[in-house]
Amino acid sequence: MESLEELSEEEAPKETKTSSSLPRKLTVKEILATKTQNYFAQTKKTKKTLMQVAFTIGLGSIWRFPYLCHRNGGGNFILMYFFMLLLFGIPLLYMEMIMGHWLRMDNIRVWKQLVPWLGGIGYASILVCILISLYNSIIITWSISYLGNSFDNSLPWNQCPLVKTINVTDLSCLQTVSHQYFWYHTTLSASGHIEEGVESLVVHLTLGIFAAWCLLFLIMITGLKTPMPMLIFTVFLPYILLFCFLIRGLFLEGATASLRHMVTTEFSSWASLDLWRQAGGHVLYSLGLGMGITISFSSYKVGEDNYIQVASLVALVNLVTSLLATSIIFIVLGFWTSTSGHSCVEKSILKLKNLIKRGMLPQDAKPPEDMLYLTTLDYLDWISKLPQYLQYQVIHFSPSCSIKMQKEKFMEGPGLAFVAFSQVISLFPGASFWAILFFLALVIMGLSTSIQILEGIVSPLQNSISTFRRYPKLLSVLICLGGFLGSLVFTSHAGSYIMSLFDDYLIPLTLVIIVTFQNVALACIYGARRVREEIFSDLGRLLWSFFIVLWCYVTLPGLLALTTIYFMQLYQMVPPYYIAWNSSMSQEVKQPYLQSTLGWVTFLSILTLLPIPVHPLYHWWYLQDHIASDPLEKLQPKKMPSVPPKPLQWPKHHLGKSQEKNSESSSKQLSLLLGRGLNLNLPPWQCSLPLSRSSQSSSWLSLPVITSLTSSFSRRSVSLPISRQVSPASVAVDNSELHTETKEDRSRMRTLFSNW
Repeated sequence: MESLEELSEEEAPKETKTSSSLPRKLTVKEILATKTQNYFAQTKKTKKTLMQVAFTIGLGSIWRFPYLCHRNGGGNFILMYFFMLLLFGIPLLYMEMIMGHWLRMDNIRVWKQLVPWLGGIGYASILVCILISLYNSIIITWSISYLGNSFDNSLPWNQCPLVKTINVTDLSCLQTVSHQYFWYHTTLSASGHIEEGVESLVVHLTLGIFAAWCLLFLIMITGLKTPMPMLIFTVFLPYILLFCFLIRGLFLEGATASLRHMVTTEFSSWASLDLWRQAGGHVLYSLGLGMGITISFSSYKVGEDNYIQVASLVALVNLVTSLLATSIIFIVLGFWTSTSGHSCVEKSILKLKNLIKRGMLPQDAKPPEDMLYLTTLDYLDWISKLPQYLQYQVIHFSPSCSIKMQKEKFMEGPGLAFVAFSQVISLFPGASFWAILFFLALVIMGLSTSIQILEGIVSPLQNSISTFRRYPKLLSVLICLGGFLGSLVFTSHAGSYIMSLFDDYLIPLTLVIIVTFQNVALACIYGARRVREEIFSDLGRLLWSFFIVLWCYVTLPGLLALTTIYFMQLYQMVPPYYIAWNSSMSQEVKQPYLQSTLGWVTFLSILTLLPIPVHPLYHWWYLQDHIASDPLEKLQPKKMPSVPPKPLQWPKHHLGKSQEKNSESSSKQLSLLLGRGLNLNLPPWQCSLPLSRSSQSSSWLSLPVITSLTSSFSRRSVSLPISRQVSPASVAVDNSELHTETKEDRSRMRTLFSNW
């Protein structure tokens, strides 16, 4: 994958030098050079947009949105998600884009620059990205597991798995579709509840997650570049496959009824707080809000983008992808519902009679003639009374449908997308080829999303910590090694339930709180109107006032309300539930979370958000400790006596009017220079100056103390402003610019002292 920093290497068209004020005709060579530069600039802008679109249409649109939509009633969730996408998603996405483009800094330094006391927001975003990368790796592992099974000529999820010992409990495969049975029994080896089987790991999942982190490590170390054709293929391949699956699914039984159920909306369900919670959390998750990736991504200069259009395009593509994947899954659910129960018994009996006629089964496996007039449970009782070898053959050759009647909500767990897409794939001729193509696309999408998340972790930390900047590969090693060890908990028998806990409560809760702090810092503390004015003065563009109104009066109250809903749902009297697998009943059941399990959510949430309150405490403690130390120790030369000289006294005579004006202008210049946090590097004998002319005898300002204050800011890569007299985009980062600016400030100080 290509690093984001490579996108910033844009060559601006060279200005043509003219000897006079009259315009001259450009030569053919200059015209071709200008067109070439414009072409490459436009190509990089397109590539940047495609990379951002690829990040937002990742696993969240194809994997997460469908099962949340199915769990919350289809059309209710879609309408709620669209409503919150317009009022919350696009304004907040535009806010992060314009901040990165305005300040040209990574996620950590942006908040240190705008609101120094809330500089911990960037570090909290880093911790959230680490948690997301942990459970994203298990989704990649599931895709790798399905990809490995796709190379069989007969896809293993199309029928009940082969077993050596047959007993009554193996009839559970007939009580559900074989695809769901394969997911829980073969892929996950799932336990009955979240507290069971955590201490033991599933071998093939452990090997798969090791392979996933090895691939991520190799991509990060080698810095693989993604050419433009490969990026286009990666973005558009999922759409080609999804459209093929949709066309095939429309010919299935029950497709029309399932699509009608998908778009059906009951406004009475809008009173459910759980619907608001899950829709709002998915808006933040799907657009990558609060992770800092959008800010860091927009900080690299690749031409001038209209970020309102980019944000709207990203949100629209995300919505279309989610609806396309959800339509396919609802069609499959309708097909399962229409072919379950008595119709499945008829299909099974017909298949058994055909196998007996072809000589593949003995006559003893022929069901009774009146079996079609009996219940489905009688059919299961007849199979259980067969000899053991006949039970094995009947179960293995049974069709992939549920003999036991299921509810309308056939499956609600997070594995719904894998189970449903495996069903659609099995309906195609040459199903193995389609399975390899689809799950390979899922693996590539998962790796692409994880790489961008890891780059959002590595780049800001390298810019903030000098050790990682000197040894750039050390951070990649630590992150990948820690990520692999932390992801092992998801490979246990209860790993899918732990992943659901992360996905449903921990990650959305922390994202909502972080985005709330971002909105408060920008709209309330720094000021939305102030941001609008400074962006206009720095970038020459005026923000649309409608977004200022949204940031102040819509998104901020909405985020505060959403945070309250999350806490109410998490700590209510009735504990929240998760979807578990009951192997004896062969169906999903709702299991309540224990208080100890919810305690882990509280602990990890506090740990993730801890940098937000810790950073101002550290900031305050550092300044207090720096001011308390003797400011003359570092300024005195080695051979200088320990007793400092007497300070220069201000002259007693009155100043003239012209001198008063010069004094006032000089004091303004001094306050401006001190407000910018510049180290004046004054000699030790100039140890004090009056703060104002009106307080000559009583008010004095010690410059060494000011120097100690300002040096604490200048030690960082970007100086933190004490008073925002200057717009943040004008703060110099390059050392040469700092050196030039210091010379100018010293010349101003000489003029100031000469006037005084």
